Amino acid sequence: MRIISGTHKGRKIVAPARLPVRPTTDMAKEALFNIINNQYYFDNISVLDLFAGTGNISYEFASRGTEDILAIDDHYPCLKFINNTAQTLEMDIKTIKSDVFKFLENCNHKYSIIFADPPYNFSIELFSKIPQLVFENHLLEDEGLLIIEHSKHTDLSDVSNYSHSKKYGGNMFSFFN
Repeated sequence: MRIISGTHKGRKIVAPARLPVRPTTDMAKEALFNIINNQYYFDNISVLDLFAGTGNISYEFASRGTEDILAIDDHYPCLKFINNTAQTLEMDIKTIKSDVFKFLENCNHKYSIIFADPPYNFSIELFSKIPQLVFENHLLEDEGLLIIEHSKHTDLSDVSNYSHSKKYGGNMFSFFN
């Protein structure tokens, strides 16, 4: 994976093979950040990265100037990798080891953007639980956005607060607000 833009543009990051992750492809990530770039100033937002994995999305936000980034994952080696990479690149990315659903149930902070990249084999019920908890607990700022990455074979259009989806290869991003 590589950082698409910002202070670390072009920087390649190689995650250990043993991590149980599926990083967002560079093509899909570039398209996603083109959409976000048209709606937000990166240095004025707060970001919550759920199912953070390698930290791929967090690094992209940090490289573009976002300073308030929190990455959540329940796999310690993923968080260790994110912390080490963030330290090497001098990025201020905070991490918490937690089950994402438990974190969302107890969170009381509001975010500009919440990005979730859960396992593609999640059931519709588990995918639906993410926006349910985000909106029940009022975790988005005004004009905030929840983005869920999923397989093109998963349809989230019937989930509450769904806005639209964008497809990039085998990846889809569904937007909720």
